[in-house]
Amino acid sequence: MPELPEVETVRRGLLPHLEGARIARAQINRPDLRWPLPVDLMQVLTGATVTALRRRSKYLLADLEGRGTVLWHLGMSGRMLVEGAGLAGFHRDPGIHARHDHVVLTTDAGTTVTFNDARRFGMVDLIREGASHPLLDHLGPEPFDPVFTPAYLQAAFAGRRVPVKQALLDQRIVAGLGNIYVSESLWRAGIDPRRAAGRIGAARIAALVGHVRDVLTDAIAAGGSSLRDHRQASGELGYFQHSFRVYDRAGQPCLRDGCGGTIARIVQSGRSSFYCPACQR
Repeated sequence: MPELPEVETVRRGLLPHLEGARIARAQINRPDLRWPLPVDLMQVLTGATVTALRRRSKYLLADLEGRGTVLWHLGMSGRMLVEGAGLAGFHRDPGIHARHDHVVLTTDAGTTVTFNDARRFGMVDLIREGASHPLLDHLGPEPFDPVFTPAYLQAAFAGRRVPVKQALLDQRIVAGLGNIYVSESLWRAGIDPRRAAGRIGAARIAALVGHVRDVLTDAIAAGGSSLRDHRQASGELGYFQHSFRVYDRAGQPCLRDGCGGTIARIVQSGRSSFYCPACQR
């Protein structure tokens, strides 16, 4: 699933084409994806002006003037593709088939923004004016939010016996983190993913907060990680996977200076965890 850096990369790629634009035409090519699409989605989108394009956790939100907000989740294979006059830099991969173009928006400027999702695990929904959405209601602070401080994380971890990796994946504690970036952050902080969250000292928690932000900043700058399906809105791949220090490196030498350990893989809550038993404690 795309994590915060992938969704933020897509948002930034769409920003100059959607924010402030008027949607002249909306084409809805199927009634459902992971869940049924709103029956009036085409009517709401057609003629709407996008006043802001935001991200919350792993969701993309397009605010429509006087018409609420469109909520997108890319799922496992969802892509937002941008095409149109003057966008010669975009290259549509031949493997991205048009039969999976489920929602197509055309702006007054002639730019086309397409939500393509081969596996249909993504979703599109509407948040009505003045309403909330159950997928957003219980999310914790963003990693870059000033609220996400060492004191906050220490309080959130207090008394918790669950492994720290599981705690960081809990979207109620911090929003947007997923398997890849939690693994990378814990490696940088030298913390064993199996350690109980409530048994990590204040100094290590402070370091962890900084490493979470640094990992996400580096990943966003690299355009996210392209393991299988992720593409930027320009059609380009993300490249952070070439900077992985621990994720998907089982059996390979630890890259921490002077460590000499070997990266191990374990399964936690049904997900692969990668860590160095020698230097992560």
